[in-house]
Amino acid sequence: MEDIAVIESADVAAMLIDPLRGRIMQALSQPGSASSVAATLALPRQQVNYHVRALEAAGLVHLVEQRARRGLTERVLRASAKAFVVSPELLGGNAPDPARVDRLSSAYLLAVAARMLTEVGQLIKGAARRQQSLATLTLDTEIRFASPAQRAAFAEDLTAALHHLVAQYHDERASDGRWHRVVAVAHPMVHAPSLAQSEQEPQR
Repeated sequence: MEDIAVIESADVAAMLIDPLRGRIMQALSQPGSASSVAATLALPRQQVNYHVRALEAAGLVHLVEQRARRGLTERVLRASAKAFVVSPELLGGNAPDPARVDRLSSAYLLAVAARMLTEVGQLIKGAARRQQSLATLTLDTEIRFASPAQRAAFAEDLTAALHHLVAQYHDERASDGRWHRVVAVAHPMVHAPSLAQSEQEPQR
């Protein structure tokens, strides 16, 4: 089971958005059959089986095992990933493009995030086809600024540090080198920890 699968098909994305099929997918986060899912969701088994077959054909669930039960063969399935995201590529020309957005706006952050989702999704699938791992780096932390001035000073220091590192490690002429994209973003937290909690938990 993958941790996160990137959906690049509009038809498959529509299946995930469908409320009933979404509930079935959640029920199949653990191995189950059409009968067990039907019992969990209080729905007719035939109805659930129809949707399970469609989800399996789309690659959203996969067969785990087949076992005999009361003279019949029970098919046990499981969701193919723990979670799913939809690639912005599905939007075609309506997808966010960093080149068309003001670099100083919050929309630029969203456009860069959408590009990153698209590119990393493509890289993960390519690495899987080659049966290789994909080397990435993710840094995620939280910070509480005392004032807007402190936030601005942090941004200046972070920018300078990043420029310094790029100048130190960038090699335009490396014959065996590989280009990487480095993104640094910061945004206010939607749900900030309480002051008491932040005092108890060390910064990561």
